[in-house]
Amino acid sequence: MLRSAMASTPSPICSLLLLVMLLPPSTAALSKPPARYQYHTLRATPLSAKPTARAGVGAGSIFGANFAAFFDDTGNASTVRLLLAHREAFAAPNATASQLLAHRLARDAARAVEISAAAAGATANGTRAPQRRGGGGFAAPVVSGLSQGSGEYFAQVGVGSPPTPALLVLDTGSDVVWLQCAPCRHCYAQSGRVFDPRRSRSYAAVPCATPLCRRLDTGGCDKRRGSCLYQVAYGDGSITTGDLATETLSFARGARVPRVAVGCGHDNEGLFVAAGGLLGLGRGRLSLPTQVARRYGRSFSYCLVDRTSSVKPSSTRSSTLTFGPAALAGAAHASFTPMLRNPRMSTFYYVRVVGFSVGGARVRGVSERDLRLDPATGRGGVILDSGTSVTRLARPVYAAVRGAFRSTAAAAGGLRPSPGGFSLFDTCYDLRGRRVVKVPTLSLHLAGGAEVALPPENYLIPVDTRGTFCLALAGTDGGVSIVGNIQQQGFRVVFDGDRQRVGLVPRSC
Repeated sequence: MLRSAMASTPSPICSLLLLVMLLPPSTAALSKPPARYQYHTLRATPLSAKPTARAGVGAGSIFGANFAAFFDDTGNASTVRLLLAHREAFAAPNATASQLLAHRLARDAARAVEISAAAAGATANGTRAPQRRGGGGFAAPVVSGLSQGSGEYFAQVGVGSPPTPALLVLDTGSDVVWLQCAPCRHCYAQSGRVFDPRRSRSYAAVPCATPLCRRLDTGGCDKRRGSCLYQVAYGDGSITTGDLATETLSFARGARVPRVAVGCGHDNEGLFVAAGGLLGLGRGRLSLPTQVARRYGRSFSYCLVDRTSSVKPSSTRSSTLTFGPAALAGAAHASFTPMLRNPRMSTFYYVRVVGFSVGGARVRGVSERDLRLDPATGRGGVILDSGTSVTRLARPVYAAVRGAFRSTAAAAGGLRPSPGGFSLFDTCYDLRGRRVVKVPTLSLHLAGGAEVALPPENYLIPVDTRGTFCLALAGTDGGVSIVGNIQQQGFRVVFDGDRQRVGLVPRSC
């Protein structure tokens, strides 16, 4: 009887415990990382205080005595293997790693602002590339223009017949292929000699009335000669103007692509120091991928090695840009996601990022709404860009990812952010005196179920010689998010235009 009475009238303490047990799990409990954190081991090597480059390295020494063999007449190979120079090959002899990083971040901030402004206000100007026809393929070596105030990577290309070596900025965010041409009315200093169309047997000016001339966003006509004129202006004030022509481009092992529309620039001003011009890899009608699609298909890929490979004598990795079937090499191991198009601006390659994981746990507070492209306005979305270094995330998304990284780094490895920050980075750690450090994993989740797990050196990078490492992400209020090339390092990034998808193949350089 006593036991029954006690059961029917529970004590206040028992009632409280019962109520707590019946309540749904709290948000805080759901957002806790797993009991066993997933982490990487990062080799904490600070930036070197010594100059990073050898003197006198430029286009001539990169092509060197092998230039004739590099662009020989053996035909079009479907697979090519290239030895490449990386960015430090172009650095001034006295440039230090810290100086190069500072210049890189300054350029990066300007480019991110330019992309945000363009994505918010541009109108559509592109068309669908033609269907793939034929086989074969070609590739171009890729080097970096980091130290020259130009784009982050250069592609080695031969222009004309016979081919003149040229270093062209690799840019997935623009469409026109152009280079400096003699006679120069206004030209900047470049590596190697300026291309002279008068010495090329394959150079042909484009007449004003042709459909090719009408593909230009900004063009004109030289009525005296009846030839088409082009003009491209960039957000930083840089500009190139000249004649639109068709020319033969040569790549490794004799691969030649005739009748490519190129801008032959006689007036060129701005931040294109060292590069001979620009290789537009966007989705517009005059981009290189669109122009070569009929012959090589609508797919291309690139692989960018990390910033230290060129100064490691034992390094066997290299950066490449590949067109044709070989561009899909390793696709079976790729994390693919649908390729999206912004109807208000056709140039950029958009992908749908649906979330992030830190330390093996999905980051709470990341809303797909903040990452989604609005096709009606052209706002938002996520761009894959070869010319932006640091990944930018919409402000609410960045705050959630940063918070998850800070808390997990503290719990998993005892890392706590240092006061202040560095340049655009606000989450930095003092790792001086430490050779290896445990850092939480960081992954991107893409539409279609793909997950891209980043190596630790792709998101925690050294920024000085003292041992300061920073989370290489930043927030943006510009609407559009950008996956930059630091986060792409070591992956083969596959732009599969035939199946309208983008893939990332890890460890494939």
